[in-house]
Amino acid sequence: MTIAIATIGMLSATTLATGLLFAFTPYLMRRNECFAVTVPASAQSNPRLVALKKQYTLVMSVLTAIATVASLAAGALLVSGRDAAGITLLCAALFVPLIASFALMLRNRKKVAELKRTEGWQAQHQHATALAAEQDLPKALPLTWNLLYIPVILATIALGLALYPSMPDMLPMHADFAGNVNEYVPKTIGSAIGFPVLIEAFLAACMMLSHWMILRSKRHADPNAPATSALAYGLFARAESAFLLVAGILISAGIGVVFLLSSAGFMKLGQAAALIIILCIPIVIGSIALSVIYGQAGSRVFKRMQASDELLTDDDEHWKLGIFYFNKEDASVFLPKRFGVGWTINFSRPAAWAVVIGFAAITAAFLVAVFTLVE
Repeated sequence: MTIAIATIGMLSATTLATGLLFAFTPYLMRRNECFAVTVPASAQSNPRLVALKKQYTLVMSVLTAIATVASLAAGALLVSGRDAAGITLLCAALFVPLIASFALMLRNRKKVAELKRTEGWQAQHQHATALAAEQDLPKALPLTWNLLYIPVILATIALGLALYPSMPDMLPMHADFAGNVNEYVPKTIGSAIGFPVLIEAFLAACMMLSHWMILRSKRHADPNAPATSALAYGLFARAESAFLLVAGILISAGIGVVFLLSSAGFMKLGQAAALIIILCIPIVIGSIALSVIYGQAGSRVFKRMQASDELLTDDDEHWKLGIFYFNKEDASVFLPKRFGVGWTINFSRPAAWAVVIGFAAITAAFLVAVFTLVE
């Protein structure tokens, strides 16, 4: 019961933290954007835009509070054994704020676009920015840093081989929310060692793909402050790539070790699951902290960048629903998001679809391999 209560608390805290991040997203975006619409940087002080951002934050804060209470109620249902109702309510608590954030963004995007037309905010010419000393700017960590996953996987294999003789003939594989084991599988090298190693390898591949996306992304540079914005973006990309690496190693190593320890009887499977959730807490907190400190694409690094009245570039036509980017003339496959912190893809590029399909294929292969190992 103690494990279940701790898990409920951690899930609720995560719901609260991520919901608040959604709520304050408009204040983390670049100064020449508002609800996925390009505006002059000086327009951020426009009373109507200020009001729209405040209304969005208020509504999302209320929804976040409701979702947090709902996640607590979902946990209580799960502890009492009403799994179907508990899981349904928990999914609603997790996904309703996400869906609401997108719906509110679309609603406000329409209003900002109308204000933009009324005020006549439009670029007379499209200004491109090129930096002669780009190689001297900070950038994401080299991809070779992901080789650190290799010793993590090798250490997991070594620990698994050392613990294998002491493992029981039937290994605990699944537990209910209260921590009671309800599924066992026969002990084999695959189920005892191959399973956690496969999870680690899959997580490493996902993190490495995300790292590669950051490295290959278009570098953001504001024509009004090209050098300063490029420097800010470089610092943002480096911080995100370093955090991605540390978080990936922490969670993959944690999953491998606690699974092996639970298989060998040093802890219960429910305790192992709780420890993994605990490992996720600093990752969630760190992600939110980076978003607040740096802002999207480094927008909060230099708060005194020039607030120009002039709109030098405008690519609103290429952003569908504010989050999907289609631009055949842009050779970039990856680029910073328009609403939210992180990166997205240029859906008009065949290479982008190759990445999506390739990732889906790798995920499908991973799931097939997991079910094969635990059967």
